Amino acid sequence: MSKLKKSYNDYSSFLRRKFNMRVQKIAVDAGFTCPNRDGTKALNGCTYCNNDTFKPFYCTPKKTISNQLNEGIAFFSKKYKTQKYLAYFQAYSNTYADISQLKKIYSEALSVSGVIGLIIATRPDCIDNKKLDYLERLAKKYFIVIEYGIESCNNKTLEKINRSHTFEDSVNAIQLTAGRGIQIGVHIILGLPGESNKTMINHARILSNLHFDTLKLHQLQIIKHTEMAKQYAEHPEKFNLFSATEYIDFVVKFVEMLRPDIIIERFISEAPAELLIAPKWGRLKNFEIVAKIEKKFKTENTRQGKFYNFINIKKNQQS
Repeated sequence: MSKLKKSYNDYSSFLRRKFNMRVQKIAVDAGFTCPNRDGTKALNGCTYCNNDTFKPFYCTPKKTISNQLNEGIAFFSKKYKTQKYLAYFQAYSNTYADISQLKKIYSEALSVSGVIGLIIATRPDCIDNKKLDYLERLAKKYFIVIEYGIESCNNKTLEKINRSHTFEDSVNAIQLTAGRGIQIGVHIILGLPGESNKTMINHARILSNLHFDTLKLHQLQIIKHTEMAKQYAEHPEKFNLFSATEYIDFVVKFVEMLRPDIIIERFISEAPAELLIAPKWGRLKNFEIVAKIEKKFKTENTRQGKFYNFINIKKNQQS
C-alpha cells in the first residue's frame, strides 16, 4: 500500500523525486567567518548564534574538506550502502571570500567520490553576480543550493538580533539568484524577541511572494555562550518562548499561509542538551515533534497553502 500524501510539500519526497535514490548531506566547516564577526559590519555576531550547536564530530576546519567529507561518508555509508552525497557548507557565511578561494573550496568538495552537489549556507549580503555566475556554471553539472539566512522579514527585529543586514538585502539576494538553475533555500526563526504571532504569520505571506524553493523553520532557542543568553538571564520577561504544544499549533497555522509549492525542509531545530538553556521540551526529539505536526494537520483537516489563495485575493482586492 502506498503512503498517503502529506499535508505539506516535504523535502524528503522532493529529494526522492529529484534523484530517485537516497541522498545524504555531509556537513563541512571550511573555516569561513561572517562580516558581523570580523569587524566589517560588527564584531559579536548575531545575538542567538553559537555554531557549535550544529557541527558533527568530524566537522572542523583543522581537517581538509576532503577529509571531512570522507569521514562523514564513512559514517553514513555503514547504514546506507547505496546513496549519493551533498557537501553542506553550514558553519558561518560560506560565500564570504574571494571568488578564487571559493572556486578552490567548492572544487575540492565536488572532487570527492559520491558527492553530487553543494549546499551553501550564507548571508544575503555575502553574494554578488560574479559568485553567482560561477555557481550557475556549476549548476549545469551538479545540484547547487544557496541557503540564505533571512531569519525575519522585520528590519527592527534584524537590528535587535544584530543581524547587520536588512530584509531588503534578502529580497535582493533572492532576485539575483533566481533563474540561474540554482536551488534557493531560505531560513527563518520563529519566536524572535518582539515578534507577535500576528507578525510571524505575516512573514508567511511575505515569504510566499518571493521566488525561492525550500524553507527551513525553527523555534528560537536560547543557547549558552551567546549574547542572547545574557539578555535572557537579565530580562527573561522580554522573551515569549514557545512551549512544544504552542509551537506545533503555530507551525500548522504558519504553513497554512504559505505558497503550496514551497518545499518545507525543516520545522524545528534541536540544539545539544548541554548547550540549550531554553525552551526545554523534555525528552521530545525532532522526529517526534514532526510527527505531532503531521498529526495536527490531519486532525485539523488542513494543509499547506490552505489560506494562500485567500490572502492573495484579499491583498489584490485592497490594492
